[in-house]
Amino acid sequence: MKQKVIAYGRVREEAQEQLRAKYDLHVFSGEEDLNDKAFTEALAEADGIIGLGMQVDADFLAHAPKLKGISNVSVGYDNLDLEELTKRGIAATNTPGVLNDTTADAIFGLLLATARRIPELDRYVKVGNWKSGLSDSKFGIDVHHRKLGIIGMGRIGEAIAKRGYGGFDMEILYHNRSRKPEVEEKYEAAYRELDDLLQEADYVCLMTPLTPDTRHLMGREQFKRMKEDAIFVNGSRGETVDEDALVEALQQGEILAAGLDVFQEEPVPADHPLLQLENTVTTPHIGSATGATEDKMSLLASQNLDAVLQGRRPPNLLNEAAMRDNK
Repeated sequence: MKQKVIAYGRVREEAQEQLRAKYDLHVFSGEEDLNDKAFTEALAEADGIIGLGMQVDADFLAHAPKLKGISNVSVGYDNLDLEELTKRGIAATNTPGVLNDTTADAIFGLLLATARRIPELDRYVKVGNWKSGLSDSKFGIDVHHRKLGIIGMGRIGEAIAKRGYGGFDMEILYHNRSRKPEVEEKYEAAYRELDDLLQEADYVCLMTPLTPDTRHLMGREQFKRMKEDAIFVNGSRGETVDEDALVEALQQGEILAAGLDVFQEEPVPADHPLLQLENTVTTPHIGSATGATEDKMSLLASQNLDAVLQGRRPPNLLNEAAMRDNK
């Protein structure tokens, strides 16, 4: 009898076909929860789960007694309770690497769009307000030869540093849990304590994972330390930022502008104060959202899950102890 797999959310067709060839695959939209009878019935028999974003905690796992592995179609895994998964011997995986450049492109594009006020000026032209030369009040600010401060120098952070250093002659500052000598050498990057980075950088780009230590890493005190003409960009997770503090900083001119790809609540409510501000540029969590990259992520997630279900160590295992303890 084939093992049973649940796929939900953004699992691309090619990955679904690969899984369907070997497993009894049940596909859901990703909008389901534990009150959905069809979903919980499938969950009760599932050997594996693949998808993006569903909160997997003790309550969820209580409905999945046969589960052997869960494969996140993302580099982030803050939706997974790794301690609980490990306790139950359930392997967890993610998809790092394949989305680095695509996400870095999106976040650096967000930085450029915010600095040069591209969405605002696009609307200005389209509604017919461009009737004469631009006044200084519509000018943006330079990106080239400015200081780019990156908080979280992982793979994507490094890809952003590469774009800033190699393409725009930016001076790279960074803050990370540990020093990155190879990044310092390649991009002449200078390590800074967080407060120092905030005070020096013209652009502050937040790229940390969401952990208990990084929740609301950027709050009132942090925004007050930034330059008044600095721009903040968040490409990490919404909960790494105190959004009330960010609104206040933008309204009071403590910082110049913000580019945001992530929000504490997603989709972000239409009446959210951040969406009412002219000095914000917002995108709907598009970091990895190209067809080619989404295909690669789904295929890697499929390979991860297949390895777990076949008793092999997957390429991107997050909780080594889960498989070690099951040997």
